Amino acid sequence: MRSKGFFSRTKAFWRLLKSKMVREKMPVNRIASGWAIGMFYGCVIPFGFQLILSIPTAVFFKASKIGASVGTLITNPITIWFIYPIQCYIANRLIGGNLTYEAITEAMKKVIEAGDYSTLLSLGGELVVSFFLGGFILAAICVPLTYFVVRALVSQYRIAKEKKTKFKGESLR
Repeated sequence: MRSKGFFSRTKAFWRLLKSKMVREKMPVNRIASGWAIGMFYGCVIPFGFQLILSIPTAVFFKASKIGASVGTLITNPITIWFIYPIQCYIANRLIGGNLTYEAITEAMKKVIEAGDYSTLLSLGGELVVSFFLGGFILAAICVPLTYFVVRALVSQYRIAKEKKTKFKGESLR
């Protein structure tokens, strides 16, 4: 038996994720809000603290907890290696800093290898400010996109399901 390749497994994972998203039993805006909450924390908060914040926020706003959890996956063990340095570099340029992309990448490697946030804080205020400002910039782009895409997907699914149900009901007459 041949094992599935990376792309077919990834495609199957996204299909499963979409299926769970569109079938959630709550209003469309609450589902989309949950995903947007997860995306916000995924962009702004360092890897590891995201779920600690996204789930209670989703509970407080009565939003999708599934979305709040999965939405944080914008930053994961694979993507942090390029998202974090890019967000820091762009934000550092905006604040007039002089950190190089290579210096930021090296600093991020130290933080991830050490596995603690005291290492991040020890890298200096300029990098920490760049990290959070870059996260807010990324969130300003990704959160509205996430909200409206998820809202559209769930709405389309529900409309199609309703039409299918009406069609079945009419064909039985």
